[in-house]
Amino acid sequence: MTTRHRRKPVDTLEARLAAEAERLRQHASTLPPGAARDEILRKARQAETGSHMSEWLRSPGLQPPS
Repeated sequence: MTTRHRRKPVDTLEARLAAEAERLRQHASTLPPGAARDEILRKARQAETGSHMSEWLRSPGLQPPS
């Protein structure tokens, strides 16, 4: 049987989501206003929200978001 060599991510999930949101925002800034730009900005907001939710879930005591 062959062994799978798995790679562990270097950055945390929160850091990767924040970086993806920043990358998407930079890409959207190069596009003209329209549906494509709106879609990319929506994905950036989703990644940012996911990052915040993950941080909140990992926090001690599960403090409500402010």
